[in-house]
Amino acid sequence: MSGDRKRARQAGRREPSRARRWLRRLLWLPVLFVGATVLQVLVLRFVDPPFSAFMAERQLAAWVEGDWDYRTAYDWRDLGAMAPSLPLALVAAEDQRFPVHHGFDFEAIRQAQVHNERMQARAERRNQPVRHLRGASTISQQTAKNLFLWQGEGASRWLRKGLEAWYTVLMEAFWPKARILEVYANIAEFGDGIYGAQAASRSYFGKDAVQLTPAESASLAAVLPSPRRYSAGRPGPYVERRSGGIQRQMRHLGRDGVVPQR
Repeated sequence: MSGDRKRARQAGRREPSRARRWLRRLLWLPVLFVGATVLQVLVLRFVDPPFSAFMAERQLAAWVEGDWDYRTAYDWRDLGAMAPSLPLALVAAEDQRFPVHHGFDFEAIRQAQVHNERMQARAERRNQPVRHLRGASTISQQTAKNLFLWQGEGASRWLRKGLEAWYTVLMEAFWPKARILEVYANIAEFGDGIYGAQAASRSYFGKDAVQLTPAESASLAAVLPSPRRYSAGRPGPYVERRSGGIQRQMRHLGRDGVVPQR
């Protein structure tokens, strides 16, 4: 009987020890996550990404749908190998406060909220679907999402939003603004399977990105809200109207102090 009690006491001592080991392992998970993501961002500060998460997601979706002919068009170009008008057009179209904010534009978020509430109220009065909602994502946020994350729907979309904010903070901490803009210009989708300024320039205009005119740069930036719906090569009324507005903003902003230099 005494032997049984001794074994029971020993087993009781082992169980808490095993539980503590698992608890320590669980506590290490946040530390490992932070370390892995920081290392990931630091490496890509100096190494040009061979692809983005969005490119991989789109390729896998094509294979799942049986579209074996789908190909990704992607050809990296440094910021200095693009026409100066292209990064300026991106800033004018997507995030005019890009040089001065720290990843999040809270004034733009407030304005978008007011605008969207007005659009929703108008749609309800007219018994029509809501149109022309405005987003407030900065170029830094869009780069984080396109490079590291996924589209996401439902609960996974909110998880992605949280990770997007985390990666945005890391990029703003470890990358200069010029690097963020350079990566964005190379991984933004300008058409179905067409990623980056160089691939878009070759696909739509038959020239390298360094040869883009201001009007062509503005046309590329104009399709970014819905690159699979609109075309820079065959612009419709919406793209032409938006491109004209972007060119006016480009002239207003000017390049100095707007497009950061490497």
